Amino acid sequence: MRAMVIHEVRGRPEVREVADPTCPVGGAVVRVMATGLCRSDWHAWAGHDEIAFPHVPGHELAGVVVEVGAGVDRWAVGDRVTVPFVCGCGRCEWCRSGNAQVCPDQQQPGFTHWGSFAELVALHAADTNLIGLPGSIDFASAAGLGCRFATAYRALVGRARVAEGEWVTVVGAGGVGLSTVMIARALGCRVVAVDRNPEALNLAADLGADHVLLADRSDVPAAVADLTGGGSHVAVDAVGSEQTCADAILSLRRRGRHVQVGLLPPVDGHPRVPMDRVIGWELDLLGSHGMAAADYPDMLALVEQGLLRPDQLVQRTIGLEEAGTLLPSFDRSTAAGITLIDPAR
Repeated sequence: MRAMVIHEVRGRPEVREVADPTCPVGGAVVRVMATGLCRSDWHAWAGHDEIAFPHVPGHELAGVVVEVGAGVDRWAVGDRVTVPFVCGCGRCEWCRSGNAQVCPDQQQPGFTHWGSFAELVALHAADTNLIGLPGSIDFASAAGLGCRFATAYRALVGRARVAEGEWVTVVGAGGVGLSTVMIARALGCRVVAVDRNPEALNLAADLGADHVLLADRSDVPAAVADLTGGGSHVAVDAVGSEQTCADAILSLRRRGRHVQVGLLPPVDGHPRVPMDRVIGWELDLLGSHGMAAADYPDMLALVEQGLLRPDQLVQRTIGLEEAGTLLPSFDRSTAAGITLIDPAR
């Protein structure tokens, strides 16, 4: 199969022929029809995750089952599927309770093993992790669900437990942030979107944000307080930096809830967090790490009903060669929306 291969930290990605994946016991091999290019892929390329080289990135995908391993009961060749970026083992107490996203023996395509920037990808514990795609949801729309939409959905619904009418501040209008804007609006919340990219803010406004703030030109917490009458009920850091984390926390009203979604790599030690505000205002700090397959039905129902439109976030589709050129500079990209890869191009 053709795949994008990385040979070292920050090395130049190379598209070449590699061996087809071996189907795991209890797992499946999926032909990748669409896969998203995400900031998390850049983190892996930049050395912020422990990966073994040579490596094939890619963790949010949709495709067709081409092989199933021994012990798989729910899936057959030809099934249209997607998968969370965190794949649980299917055996532990966390997986059995529907919380595979915190499985201590989890697998992550594109991180713990070769991922979906390839024509084929092997996936583990298929009966626990694969999600069937209704015919009304195309592969392009589904590819963004496994990381960005699912992460945003769990952050708001499973972690922050947002209520209709609450203010939600979303710091970062990339794929996760824009997904958060769309989901918050679909749930009846009012939204402030913050980003340093005017193009991304324009897209956030088109997707329903009540207010947008250019991060480079404003005191974000003060501006949010003015717009929301004292601060947001919920804030989401969808970027992952000391500044964006602090801006999100300081944008909250008293007793507010902060959800950290963006990865905070400890490049120079763990980032500082304004804990004096957290303590004094009794803020809740919540981590959110993807979403288990068990929680997908409610989100997919909103997509089928047309209340969520992941297709609206897809801004471009590229091939593996172009993706290999784009990946090293992805953290500096000013392009709004989701970039998809079609490995067949």
